[in-house]
Amino acid sequence: MANYNEMMKQAQAMQRKLADAQEEIAGMEVSGQAGGGMVSATVSGSGDVVKRIDINPEAVDPEDVEMLGDMVMAAVNEALRAAKELEEDRLGGIAGGLGLPGM
Repeated sequence: MANYNEMMKQAQAMQRKLADAQEEIAGMEVSGQAGGGMVSATVSGSGDVVKRIDINPEAVDPEDVEMLGDMVMAAVNEALRAAKELEEDRLGGIAGGLGLPGM
């Protein structure tokens, strides 16, 4: 019974750490760039919200709007990848402490 109680305390502490880390990550921002920095996108650390998209005026070519769209999409995808990597880096150590398979 003592083992069970200790395990429950550890699980609760781990749950608090995880919630704190998730809150911290959500408050962070990460960016991705495309077109050699002509377009950048900034998202929340949790990857939920696009915070900002910056476009260098030199990237705007009325003759090739499709390329600008591609650069915006690439920048957003890069920012979302960076957010996922941030989350994995921050939460991986906490989840790994549980000793659960796949964590």
